[in-house]
Amino acid sequence: MEQDERLRHASSFGAAATAYAEHRPDYAQAAVRWALEPAPGLRVLDLGAGTGKLTATLVAVGADVTAVEPDRAMLTELRRALPTVRALPGSAEAIPLLDASVDAVLAGNAMHWFDMAVAGPEIARVLAPGGILAGLWNVMDDRADWVAGLARVSGSAAIGPRDTPTSWRAQTADMHLPKTGVAARFGSPEQAEFPHGQRRTADSLVATLATRAGMLVMPEPEREATLGRIRAFLASRPETADGEFTLPMLTCVLRVRRL
Repeated sequence: MEQDERLRHASSFGAAATAYAEHRPDYAQAAVRWALEPAPGLRVLDLGAGTGKLTATLVAVGADVTAVEPDRAMLTELRRALPTVRALPGSAEAIPLLDASVDAVLAGNAMHWFDMAVAGPEIARVLAPGGILAGLWNVMDDRADWVAGLARVSGSAAIGPRDTPTSWRAQTADMHLPKTGVAARFGSPEQAEFPHGQRRTADSLVATLATRAGMLVMPEPEREATLGRIRAFLASRPETADGEFTLPMLTCVLRVRRL
């Protein structure tokens, strides 16, 4: 994805902040604990925190969290949901924290938006010696037949190659590295995945997919046609046609240590 296109996608969420807060899933606690396991302490920066989905899980596992988010509307939703959490405007490329002030930096479904040539040195700056950077992604488990079918019907704007376990490892293995000749600030990556799930109805799953960046930037007629295909597919499947169901998911983690 070209830089301008990446920025357009990354900045698309604010207009859907309320829907994002309502419909996006949280993160498996086991995944968060694994991400933090080697960290020298529990001072954690949630970077690109959005509406606070990962922030809430970090609070639940006992971390001392600071959340940083560039979009004003998303930050407003985070502060409303988690009024006791320190939440600051800022970005991965300009982090409003002191040097060596956190033990871990986590990013929930956000690291792929970072310009690591700039963000890598910034993240390394705020990390204490031995600190951890971890990216977490909630992916749909397409090992279930109906989820694989949903991915085919939805298209890559709604369910991309990073959004399923068949390809997330390859898609994220070098997310911590700069795309230019800038020196890497982190060691070798470790990856792990943890079972997760989200209770959905057909309508709420459609609403969830509508908050994906590719859907948000799509021309309205194309977007409505795509959502219409998704609705028709869900209505045709016994797993999803009536009432609530569990969307099978994994929380997948990339973990690296600051050099």
